Amino acid sequence: MKDIKDYIEIYKKGLLENIIPFWIKNCVDGEDGGFTFCLDRDGTVIDTDKGVWQTGRFTWMLGTLYNEVEQNPEWLRLAKHGVDFLDKYCYDTDGEMFFIVNKKGEPVRKRRYVYSESFAAIAYAAYYKATGDEVYADKARKAFDTYFLYNNTPDLIAPKFTEHRQTRGMGTPMIGIVTAQELRKNLKDESYTVYIDNWIAEIKKYFINDEFKAVMETVGLEGEFLDHFDGRMLNPGHAIEGAWFVLQEAKYRDNDPELIKMGTKMLDWMWEIGWDKEYGGILYFRDVKGLPVQEYWQDMKFWWPQNETIIATLMAYELTGDEKYMKMHEQIHDWTFKHFPDEKYGEWYGYLHRDGRISTTLKGNIWKGPFHIPRMYLMAWQSLELIQKNSL
Repeated sequence: MKDIKDYIEIYKKGLLENIIPFWIKNCVDGEDGGFTFCLDRDGTVIDTDKGVWQTGRFTWMLGTLYNEVEQNPEWLRLAKHGVDFLDKYCYDTDGEMFFIVNKKGEPVRKRRYVYSESFAAIAYAAYYKATGDEVYADKARKAFDTYFLYNNTPDLIAPKFTEHRQTRGMGTPMIGIVTAQELRKNLKDESYTVYIDNWIAEIKKYFINDEFKAVMETVGLEGEFLDHFDGRMLNPGHAIEGAWFVLQEAKYRDNDPELIKMGTKMLDWMWEIGWDKEYGGILYFRDVKGLPVQEYWQDMKFWWPQNETIIATLMAYELTGDEKYMKMHEQIHDWTFKHFPDEKYGEWYGYLHRDGRISTTLKGNIWKGPFHIPRMYLMAWQSLELIQKNSL
């Protein structure tokens, strides 16, 4: 077992000397604005399209580093580079945001859901905290309001299924929780707690399934189990990410015991389902009945479920002191850091086969960018420092 100070050094040094410098060096577009995230192993840009999700996420990351680590003027300058690109190019005339734009900012794709808005909201909120410019507080609130409106108003978003199989997914309340947490923190606005309460209640009511001991991903409108591929499919990494959102709320509320119980139950169940007992690491999809999963990448190891599990296990240990969570952290840390980091060029591979072999050398694309990995490094570092402080 590593000493706490050794883990702190790994996460702190990795964030500040590896992950963030890799992206700043390779993804900043000084010609047309914004960031190009589609990178080969060595950081070479291999596609100039720009993901709006990733633009908001990296902008949030830069603002958060400025707010919580060091008031580095380069981080603030690049955060401004990000919000400027969001403002100039990423909104459609109807107020919704695009999903992908090209190098010059011209729209390429728009999706039926509104997650671009959630990531823009946290970007604006972090930039507001860094600068005190009320314009960005207003932009954060407006983006959040759009996210809430479209996800809570029937018929504004076309349903995924027909009336013969209406569903609700865990993604909306889950992302809503962490978005509201960021706005509450950076805008210093307690009114967002009401949204958090409601979304936590929604997850508890509809998605935590005591019969299967699983956190469901897709259910019927009243939480009913759908015995089909979509209804049976579990996403352990997603649910574990949701678990630490709940635990984070517990910490905010002076270690609320009910929220700790809920969050650790989600983590325990989905670790049992998602941890690959043969090869290690968190699997991508599982079937709640143990049946075959139809998605062909179901047994791959993606970067982000490992990131979220590192955060969740440390937060669970921080809140409970239960040694099993530190042992779980050691397991996921050791497997992840053995297989994902690229020692030659820096940053991480994103996609591995089940046994840990590299599937592709991509460092970034429309989905993978500087968000899950640097957020994990930062939050693990912060959590471990609190654990260390509390042990003195």
